[in-house]
Amino acid sequence: MRETRILMGMPVTVDIANAPDGALIDTVFDYFAAVDRRFSTYRAGSEISAINRGDVPVRNWSREMLEVMALAERTRRETDGYFDIRKADGSLDPSGIVKGWAICNAAEIIRRAGIRDFFIEAGGDIQSSGRNAAGRDWSVGIRNPFNADEVIKIICPCGRGVATSGTYVRGQHIYDPHGPGGAIADIVSLTVIGPDVLEADRFATAAFAMGKDGIHFLERMPDLEGYIVDVNGRATITSGFGAFCQQ
Repeated sequence: MRETRILMGMPVTVDIANAPDGALIDTVFDYFAAVDRRFSTYRAGSEISAINRGDVPVRNWSREMLEVMALAERTRRETDGYFDIRKADGSLDPSGIVKGWAICNAAEIIRRAGIRDFFIEAGGDIQSSGRNAAGRDWSVGIRNPFNADEVIKIICPCGRGVATSGTYVRGQHIYDPHGPGGAIADIVSLTVIGPDVLEADRFATAAFAMGKDGIHFLERMPDLEGYIVDVNGRATITSGFGAFCQQ
């Protein structure tokens, strides 16, 4: 059973192989809706908006907010500040880590229901498990950043998480916090395979902010593989990425 809905400002797809009915899918989508209500910076009534207005002291932050903030700070330290949820105006925007975190939690909801074969995608970030309804491994296509109708690489994550950062859909929205002007001009797309989608997601944004050097960062990181497309259409991969590619 496969369904796509617009949540958190993006298409979210949940595919549960051989699901007996739609109840579990509804539960997963309800969870994503709750995440959006708490973390959306576009909702005046969200917890993060209240925090940015100064209406909620730290002692009153929700458990979920504290968890995401701790993950964001850990990622900032691990990436030498290339991942930072604090914006130039001092406000906090955890959207760069919330998506992977939410997908990971949604996957756990499905596992707790005794299901092992599923696929979740939100805005290009993916967590899969087991096999699809046809009994084959789930596969993921990496889109050509210069031609949205073309897939340039197909990978089989085999239960690992996949996250892609880039400027080809949303335009320039990731910046180098250490560089003058901060705009990333030398690469257009970067895909990360990690142990789960949270690990892939939290490092994909940071690696993209590093520009071409991001692929070297991923090469040094244990359990992460990467695929980068530069502004001239050239692809560079980490040494272990090819093991996940379909021939």
